[in-house]
Amino acid sequence: QVQLVESGGGLVQPGGSLRLSCAASGSIFSVYVMGWYRQAPGKQRELVATITRGGSTNYADSVKGRFTISRDNGNIPVYLQMNSLQPEDTAVYYCNAKAYQFTYWGQGTQVTVSS
Repeated sequence: QVQLVESGGGLVQPGGSLRLSCAASGSIFSVYVMGWYRQAPGKQRELVATITRGGSTNYADSVKGRFTISRDNGNIPVYLQMNSLQPEDTAVYYCNAKAYQFTYWGQGTQVTVSS
């Protein structure tokens, strides 16, 4: 079992920045990739960014050049630095971890971009 807790969401004006954090506990030694997903009202959950145990990263086209996923030594916490935020980035952001054949989710943190 892996437990994930997100933090750092909030309200920000267009063009602003936020940093999300994901703390993991439990069987974290088995995690091989962690990531961030988001779900806007009325839309499906979508990939934002992932980072593997080896440090390889992957981003959705919509956030490339604006968002950066990173982690501390030992794979946790995992961060999502979000710059140049736009109203279309408004969503609930979820931390995700994959370990063996299992997928784990955090409870989500709301990000609202509005003037």
